Amino acid sequence: MKIHFIAIGGSAMHNLAIALQEKGYRISGSDDEIFEPSRSRLKERGLLPDALGWFPEKLNENFDAVILGMHARADNPELQRARELGIRIYSYPEFLYEHARQKTRVVIGGSHGKTTITAVLLHVFRFCRINADYMIGARLKGFDVMVRLSDDADLMVFEGDEYLTSAVDPRPKFHVYRPHIALLSGIAWDHINVFPTWEGYREEFVKFVNLIEPGGTIVYCKEDKEVVKVVDKAGRNLNKVAYGLPGYKIDDGVSYLMNRQKPVPLKVFGRHNLMNIEGARKLCAELGIQNDDFYAAVRSFPGAYNRLELLAGNKDTAIYRDYAHSPSKLKATVEAVKEQFPARKLAACIELHTFSSLSLNFLDHYRGTLDCADFPVVYFNPHAIELKRLPALSEDQVRQAFGNKKLNVFSDSEKLVTALEGIKWKDKNLLLMSSGNFNNICFNDLIKKVIRNDYPQ
Repeated sequence: MKIHFIAIGGSAMHNLAIALQEKGYRISGSDDEIFEPSRSRLKERGLLPDALGWFPEKLNENFDAVILGMHARADNPELQRARELGIRIYSYPEFLYEHARQKTRVVIGGSHGKTTITAVLLHVFRFCRINADYMIGARLKGFDVMVRLSDDADLMVFEGDEYLTSAVDPRPKFHVYRPHIALLSGIAWDHINVFPTWEGYREEFVKFVNLIEPGGTIVYCKEDKEVVKVVDKAGRNLNKVAYGLPGYKIDDGVSYLMNRQKPVPLKVFGRHNLMNIEGARKLCAELGIQNDDFYAAVRSFPGAYNRLELLAGNKDTAIYRDYAHSPSKLKATVEAVKEQFPARKLAACIELHTFSSLSLNFLDHYRGTLDCADFPVVYFNPHAIELKRLPALSEDQVRQAFGNKKLNVFSDSEKLVTALEGIKWKDKNLLLMSSGNFNNICFNDLIKKVIRNDYPQ
């Protein structure tokens, strides 16, 4: 097949393009902006467009399909050309569903935790030699491509994002997949540019549960009251499997799960991660995977990139990076590091980068989220606010919203770096949280200085 990607540079889109190329498809694509790591990965495989922009003349009757990314607008000239030619147009969720139509579909949904849970499943599948197709939205250690499409796997696992399918399809992505087995990890309001009310956002999860195939299974977090409400509202009979926080202990900086009173050491930590692992265990049981096999696999699970990822460390200090950006993720991540290292103080730095986090009418949801940190820090880039066409924020407004008297707020990345460099790092940890990049500050230099502890003592 010959397939053209409109907005090939997206994190999911470029992975799908690579997966189809490896499957033998002829792939082309366009985009008006492509960032790393998408750019290098596409270039390595000969899929990087020769020039940025939209080129409707690229399309002709010889194409079998066009896949439309979320980044493309509804008036995209290549999309219009594909319609004129009568070429079949898919969003990437629709294309994945068509591939998995005859397979058992497993979808992991939730406002938080879905990437980690999906990553645990794929790690266990590989360990247990279970043949499965998959789509996950983050890089995983040991996996070259985040999409796998095969002809022989009977199972496909999807990370179920609630964001919109495409500019011409307003359905949340996880509504498209129609799972046989679903997991719902938590519900906390997000994406207010698309879901301007809490009630509207929550209703999309009600629809998700009601789209499970007849006779299917919902695995759900019983410790999230909103999840429980949604599952209780399910309009028909489903197999309902609840999970919560498993038994665990922390010893000398290592977290252990208990498997029939036997401790299982983990490479990851945090109550939210332990709960994610427990959800994955319950789901694996529904697929016939034995507990002993699950625990044997999960002890080597390294975590996903940018999810409490250890960047560097020494005997006195550790530096972690995390994707946390919503209030619930932020609070859970800060608490996890404090619990894991009770003898160390914590400098926790969050970049406000998403539409929701930079919206004044949403900022109050962050109140109290950094209270566990000894040195709470917030950074935001005024240019990012301009690009999102939002009203300007002041440092005082951010400080007031978080409700933390110790909070330091910066809107200048150089001043942020200077402040971090002024901390005496002995017996302290640094946690950097963002879905962005802190205005491209040089993390390598900062990390080297922190780990060397070459500040005034």
